[in-house]
Amino acid sequence: MAGTMPGTVIAVSRSSGHTFSKPNQVSIRLIEGLGVLGDAHLGVTVKHRSRVAKDPTVPNLRQVHLIHAELMDELEAAGFRVRPGDMGENVTTRGVDLLGLPTGAILRLGAEAAVEVTGLRNPCRQLNDFQPGLMNATLDRDADGNLIRKAGIMGVVRAPGEIKPGDRIEVELPPEPRRKLEPV
Repeated sequence: MAGTMPGTVIAVSRSSGHTFSKPNQVSIRLIEGLGVLGDAHLGVTVKHRSRVAKDPTVPNLRQVHLIHAELMDELEAAGFRVRPGDMGENVTTRGVDLLGLPTGAILRLGAEAAVEVTGLRNPCRQLNDFQPGLMNATLDRDADGNLIRKAGIMGVVRAPGEIKPGDRIEVELPPEPRRKLEPV
């Protein structure tokens, strides 16, 4: 089902250090099976410090972090000031329902790059260090009381390529049955 939910890359960001926010870039290069060239989370195995401390051999399902700009609009309406890269994402999108995607969806970014969606980002307390109350603002409850995590999604690079603001995003959904996103 290619092209069912087209969107746009709004910003791209990376940081060579384990910083909370990531500076915006003119472009970033995705490396198949590794992540974002020059980013601290590049690698086959997990790179997030808390996860490395538990087991450094775990596969890196968090090579690329994507957040929808619509969340930033929502946060701004609630009194927060959050810009692309501020919450540590590599790719800021608009026009794609990232949180509604199933596990295994493929995001085609620009002319060549592809990211396979692995799961939800679990918001962390560092959000509150950035701006008090921000972590709770990225969480919600559905009608049944289930927790909704709104801080973006994670993925692994399936096809290399350079991406930049203005690039088109195409979504390819996996075959049925589809699995709902869970935190990774």
